[in-house]
Amino acid sequence: MNAPHSLDFGMPGAAAHDEAYSHILSALRLGRFRVGERLIPETIASEIGTSRMPVREALRRLAAEGLVTMRANRGVTVNALNLQDMREVFEMRAVLEGLAARLAAPRLGPAQLRQLGHRLDVMEDRAEPGLDWTTAHRAFHEALCAYSASPRLMRQIASLHAVVEPHMRVWDAMPDRPVGTREHHEKLIDMLRGGDPNACEDAMRQHVLDTVPDLVRQMSAAPEP
Repeated sequence: MNAPHSLDFGMPGAAAHDEAYSHILSALRLGRFRVGERLIPETIASEIGTSRMPVREALRRLAAEGLVTMRANRGVTVNALNLQDMREVFEMRAVLEGLAARLAAPRLGPAQLRQLGHRLDVMEDRAEPGLDWTTAHRAFHEALCAYSASPRLMRQIASLHAVVEPHMRVWDAMPDRPVGTREHHEKLIDMLRGGDPNACEDAMRQHVLDTVPDLVRQMSAAPEP
């Protein structure tokens, strides 16, 4: 008797779900979907050329990750972070990215450090047309943390970045935000170059938390959505 082909039948649906998830997540990260906005599954499905079911599955996944809220008879809306939520997410980021830096430190040689330096150049080259600083900033952090060689840790870090990325875009656009992000990231690379895991962990934790006071100021001044 031939083996059943149930896995084959499941693959197209899984691919459609992943496509819908990636599409919505990217829109949330880029700020295309605003805080409090209602997401219409039919509209999103039409945009990516799929049925409503994969979109609904993707929205349920995003709800489980805290990015949207699903309510019966009220649809799906984009979540907002309050100050307590924001602090919690950044504190979690600080701990997890600190651990990633600690694990990455022994694995970083001259070639890896040059790659991080190149990503820093891309991130801070604001003269480049169409440069998306926030995306480049996330890419720098994810590249650094990837040297930890810890896939589960990376997935947790990526999910936290997705939550705070819209706020990082607001922070980057603040006309009075402190300048000198390049210097901060160069100090981080210098610490990694030193190779002391404890020092690298402490430096990354502080680096992540340094953004919090400006975000608190911005969120406190912003009107309620």
